[in-house]
Amino acid sequence: MKDTMKACNLHRIGDLRYEDVSAPKIGPDEVLLQVKAAGICGSDIPRVFEKGTYHFPTIPGHEFAGLIVDAHPEDKELVGKKAAVFPLLPCGRCEACQIGEYPQCHDYDYYGSRRDGGFAEYLAVKKWNLVPVPDGVPYEHAAMCEPCAVSIHALSQAGIVLGDTVAIFGAGTIGLLAAQIAQGWGAGQVALIDVDDTKLAFARKLGFTHTVDSKTVDAAEYIRGITGGRGADVVLEAAGVSATLAGCLNAAKTFGKVVLMGNPAKNMEIPQKAYWEILRKQLSLRGTWNSSYNDARNDWRLAIQCMDNGVLKLEELITHRFSLADCGKAFDLARQRKEFSVKIMFVTK
Repeated sequence: MKDTMKACNLHRIGDLRYEDVSAPKIGPDEVLLQVKAAGICGSDIPRVFEKGTYHFPTIPGHEFAGLIVDAHPEDKELVGKKAAVFPLLPCGRCEACQIGEYPQCHDYDYYGSRRDGGFAEYLAVKKWNLVPVPDGVPYEHAAMCEPCAVSIHALSQAGIVLGDTVAIFGAGTIGLLAAQIAQGWGAGQVALIDVDDTKLAFARKLGFTHTVDSKTVDAAEYIRGITGGRGADVVLEAAGVSATLAGCLNAAKTFGKVVLMGNPAKNMEIPQKAYWEILRKQLSLRGTWNSSYNDARNDWRLAIQCMDNGVLKLEELITHRFSLADCGKAFDLARQRKEFSVKIMFVTK
């Protein structure tokens, strides 16, 4: 392997460069991954243009998959295998780590923000973070394992029962993935609510018939209309906006379950009437963060299984593909939103 490689390197906020950088060398318990596909996450936009990474320069990217091309002699059987990568590196010492709840780790590292990530030709990756990918799952789909696992984890907090009506407020990437998963897990009806009719039209193209533009339609009334007046059994807040939080509380049935996963950009406020819904309907509210990654429950392995068995249909969600050399164009598209997109993906040959 050469001493240098190409990467998208963030030198300071707003200064992302496609350039030559030193090629990684594998350390203890690491393999060398040739990155084949890496997706731009919504959180990458403020990371690049507003907040920055934890040090500069840093190669961003935490949604990626690739081919293992080198390993230490004792791990040579891994060479030639496909893998996605769980991007969090836990400390292994804190209380959360001791019970395998690694996303709640108090002192974690992270590919793509605290250390170099997947917007590069190669990356040295810890063996522990590798998620095996079967031959039938394309690299581009495997690179979406992270948002798929996050969606799976959020819905698992609600414990969907066969025939449940599931309402999802927010029809972005995570909302669409959650809708597919809910449907695959046996939901009787899945409704997607958003203020962007372009997103809702795309959801209809994917086969979801219950789509609600909450600018013009009362979402709670719509949900009650398709449930005989009861409301939704499970409601997922996937936008991180005060109005959608209130909408979730209004749309849930008595004794319903509301899962909060949208990452807010500013303070969340609950109107008094919506707060009363929590009390009077005795709603169960659950927060969710990241995904489970342990021997007892591994949302990442389940995500790959859902890709392999057809529960997750991801091809249409990948609306744009770029080379790493076009990282400027890719991030401009993601940031400015002048053109409809769902998942923007870097693809290497």
